[in-house]
Amino acid sequence: MHPVSALTFGIFLAGYITARWDLVTRLYELAIFAWDHGVITRAAKGFTVLSIFFILLLIPIERIAAREAAFVSTNTSKEYSIESDDSQNPQSLEGGISAREQLRRRGDAPKDGISGILVGWRNSDLDVLVVSVLQGVEARNVDHALRVQTLFRSSPHPIDHILDRCGKHPLQVLGTLNAPSTTLHFEPKFLSLRYDRRDAAPRIDCSSDTGFTVQVVVFDRPDPKRMQYLSMTPISLALADNGAAYGNVPPFDTFNTDEDADQKRRRKLVEKLKQHTVVRHPRTPKELALPTIINQVNCSAELNDLMQSNIGLVGVRTRRSLSVSERLAESAAHLRNSVVQSTKSAYQKNVWPILSEVFIFLLMVQRILAEVTLQLLDWAPFPNAAALKDISATAQQVDIRLQQFCYWPAQYLMLQKRRSDWESISYSHSEYIRFYNSLWLVANDVIIGIAIGSYILENSAHVAAFIDDLVDDYSIAGLQRMITWLENNPAGLKLNNELANFLGDLFLWVIDYWDNSVVQLRPLLPYIVRAIGWSAFAGASLPISLVSDWVSVLTVHIYSFYIASARIYNWQLTII
Repeated sequence: MHPVSALTFGIFLAGYITARWDLVTRLYELAIFAWDHGVITRAAKGFTVLSIFFILLLIPIERIAAREAAFVSTNTSKEYSIESDDSQNPQSLEGGISAREQLRRRGDAPKDGISGILVGWRNSDLDVLVVSVLQGVEARNVDHALRVQTLFRSSPHPIDHILDRCGKHPLQVLGTLNAPSTTLHFEPKFLSLRYDRRDAAPRIDCSSDTGFTVQVVVFDRPDPKRMQYLSMTPISLALADNGAAYGNVPPFDTFNTDEDADQKRRRKLVEKLKQHTVVRHPRTPKELALPTIINQVNCSAELNDLMQSNIGLVGVRTRRSLSVSERLAESAAHLRNSVVQSTKSAYQKNVWPILSEVFIFLLMVQRILAEVTLQLLDWAPFPNAAALKDISATAQQVDIRLQQFCYWPAQYLMLQKRRSDWESISYSHSEYIRFYNSLWLVANDVIIGIAIGSYILENSAHVAAFIDDLVDDYSIAGLQRMITWLENNPAGLKLNNELANFLGDLFLWVIDYWDNSVVQLRPLLPYIVRAIGWSAFAGASLPISLVSDWVSVLTVHIYSFYIASARIYNWQLTII
């Protein structure tokens, strides 16, 4: 498990235990009850009986099946790549060859002593990339299977998609591996390699006085199922359609306009720099071929799996008769596949259509309600008036969450399009990262919110009393003491005695009136605290927004003081 996932799970578990301590206590009492009544003893006896049955019956059957299956030779594969690299090992005109060989070592490496055929791309005379090693077959049969595309049967997607991405070069036979006959003549068009598991790299059959250089590079094949791939440019995680989603909503419209203007200015500067460049170095053929080679490496995993699955169709192979255990295993597998297929077919015909329609209906209802709520949050009563989401932090938080909920289905449908093509040529990796990153952030927000909300709900009375004392000390009594001190202090409001007395009495009267109004709402304070606690189950950011709006409401009299003082100062400044 990933360390961050383990930490998040630990935080969630600790918060849940804290919030449900009564449940933990009941579980502890249940465990004591089970121990006292012998439930654990009976379970231990059952486990012992099953263990004895497993050791005496199942393990011997498994060993017999493994011994029978040892007679069947399995085909594995290994990847190689030989590419020319004249920049690091210059090639003279008189002779000599510079090459770069890439070898991939994994669990699918070819077996020692079994000859194999190298299959891959030939990018130039001395630049080849080996995709797979097909063992136990002959070169002419593999070449014929590649021409008639026998090795590409049962392909999940058209093979031309990969070939077009990899330079439109067809796969071909590049040579042999561990061939029975050894040759000392080096032939670039048909390589002869030797490899042993103890070797760090393969060896080419040639004489020692050939006079060429071979450079070996070992690489790990990217796994497209884990979205691993090689790239010359970093992945972009910026939203590509934020203009369509937020382009007409302030303040994003200003951001998009400024960003577009800045990009146009940068493009103009780049064009001017190109015009003032004195020396231009044209790209070499190797630099131009590098993107194609990287695509070939990225697509090699899926091609290798496809060819290894169809290797039984190459040539004529004699198959021995199955043993009793193998027939039994084959029959059990066939029965299991039949049951699974029939269950899946019944589910897809009878259950899935109903569930999908119900889910789509609920999703549409949620989308309609979200759109209506977003329109209300964005609605301004007057042309120059602020919308509700611009005034309330809670409304702003709800607006963000609703936009995420509306955007998630579109992101999910975009991710589902990944299955319509080869995984190694998918362009939705950034969308995948953005989608699950947003889900991860929301999940963390909900986990932290559950812990906070549980604490607030279980201690709502104490929290309400603490907030009541805090508000009374700082917004009522404390403010009264400060204004009284300013009236009696020469450095305070004494610059204008009449104005100071007027403002002091006005502010004290407003504070007293506000205090009497807040007293009427104090019985509702515990219910408000509990409502904030329940809102925490939607995420920690929502109760924080509610507390922010609540503080704004409780300090509205202070804001009125600021408005009155600013107005009076403006009048005095205008009169003077």
